Amino acid sequence: MLDRTQDISIAAQAWLDDFERTLSRPDPATLGPLFLADGFWRDVLALSWNLQTIAGRDAIAQELAARAPKAAPSNFKIAPNRAPPRWVTRAGTNNIEAIFNFETALGRGSGIVRLIPDGPDDSLKAWTLLTALDELKGFEEQLGTSRPRGQAYSRDFRGPNWLDQRNAARAYADHDPAVLVVGGGQAGLAIAARLKQLKVDTLIVDREMRIGDNWRKRYHALTLHNQVQVNHLPYMPFPPNWPVYIPKDKLANWFEAYVDAMELNFWTGTEFEGGAYDEAKGHWTVTLRRADGSKRTMHPRHVIMATGVSGIANIPDIPTLDNFKGTLVHSSGYEDGENWTGKRAIVIGTGNSGHDIAQDLHSSGAEVTLVQRSPTLVTNIEPSAQLAYATYNEGTLEDNDLIAASMPTPLAKKTHVMLTEQSKQLDKELLDGLARVGFKLDFGEAGTGWQFKYLTRGGGYYFNVGCSNLIVEGKISLRQFSDIESFNAEGARMKDGSIITADLVVLSTGYKPQEYLVRKLFGDGIADRVGPIWGFGEGFELRNMYARTRQPGLWFIAGSLAQCRINSKYLALQIKAIEEGILARI
Repeated sequence: MLDRTQDISIAAQAWLDDFERTLSRPDPATLGPLFLADGFWRDVLALSWNLQTIAGRDAIAQELAARAPKAAPSNFKIAPNRAPPRWVTRAGTNNIEAIFNFETALGRGSGIVRLIPDGPDDSLKAWTLLTALDELKGFEEQLGTSRPRGQAYSRDFRGPNWLDQRNAARAYADHDPAVLVVGGGQAGLAIAARLKQLKVDTLIVDREMRIGDNWRKRYHALTLHNQVQVNHLPYMPFPPNWPVYIPKDKLANWFEAYVDAMELNFWTGTEFEGGAYDEAKGHWTVTLRRADGSKRTMHPRHVIMATGVSGIANIPDIPTLDNFKGTLVHSSGYEDGENWTGKRAIVIGTGNSGHDIAQDLHSSGAEVTLVQRSPTLVTNIEPSAQLAYATYNEGTLEDNDLIAASMPTPLAKKTHVMLTEQSKQLDKELLDGLARVGFKLDFGEAGTGWQFKYLTRGGGYYFNVGCSNLIVEGKISLRQFSDIESFNAEGARMKDGSIITADLVVLSTGYKPQEYLVRKLFGDGIADRVGPIWGFGEGFELRNMYARTRQPGLWFIAGSLAQCRINSKYLALQIKAIEEGILARI
């Protein structure tokens, strides 16, 4: 076994040197022995210009041999200003983890290799390898010491000043943007900020009347369910005095400040009504409806849908529900429990929104019945729900984002199975109590937990901030949807003959997949060409996310603040490469 006291930096650099020498004259027969038989290589644009994960020594060797001649990767060196090579445990496996830098013919990148001693001589072999593009040569971001000079030494005292220029850029009176971003939440802001630094003219449009309203208008008590250190937007971290769990209004106000500070072009009160793509001209014709009812036609070369994992409220066809004469709302339209003090409410759906709305109503003095439609994963917000973010409690944000990007999906699943088992033990008392009162629990497909529920279906779990305790204590009633016989004017008639009376019914039934919105806005042809969005298909990458789709000029970005921060970088680099003629428009 490799001596843990020896300089693992030297050992890791020696592997990188061997890897570079072998890539210079690539041959699957010589590349294969550098990897474990069950190894993984994830390439994020650097060699393949795709987001792809290759599994198995032979497949990795074949793909590297095919890609290396054109990409010309070189200068693999342990990154000097990042976490040094170290022994770590990932997905239950002990390994040497080393962060490195490298170059290609077109750009510069960073990566992570995880090495494990193997064979009779304990030679180090790669268990996982990440190669990720960071920048394009000749098109580097102007940050830090290379920041732009501004007008200090070239001012025109009679010409437009900075504010005049900003107002003109935002107005688009005499030109169209190269990129139109639909949606002004974290996804839209992250990708627009990245494109801004790459000097790609970008406009965000959002139907809300104020920047941040997509958070500000949510229910009164909402806060983020993961911690502040995970959630920064690109380039501007949250101030160090911010709370661990960010309130929705604080985040909404930050979005507003972020747009101003990062000089992002943003049209509020603007509805994207759809578009058509001109293959010959390589641009879109899109229609935007402004708040005053006027319309503007634009011809961007790229449209980025940043409307979230899903954009259309899912209103299930529940027989007899139209008999109910009280107030019926989808969770997206729910605002504040204080409007229902002393009233009775039925909340249908047991994901995060359903639980939070039920708790908000209860806290406001309403009598609440929570109706469960299907088994739901429940985990306490602390510590269980935070286990997945443990690495973000140490090290730099840059290192942790690279670590997150480096984990192949099969190993991420293995990790989350382990975390789910750990959380089940931590939450045993709560889970036993829920089972006792008839709450149906599940723990994700093959026990992979809440993260993969999010990645495959966008929901189906609850981070407990107190509602589960109220259910166990009987302070919020629990009923199963399958026990409802029908709805009537007063509420729900149960199969046992009892009546649950209600003044309010909230449908916390989630949202339709994003492909429904694509079909509505772009038509059947484009929707069919693009196919499913989000979740996993046959490969290891999210479908049609952060990468080129089968529809030229149409892109998608969604997810948590962390996912948007990490992946906006790679999406922006692809668009910049297309704009500069580096990538064909395919």
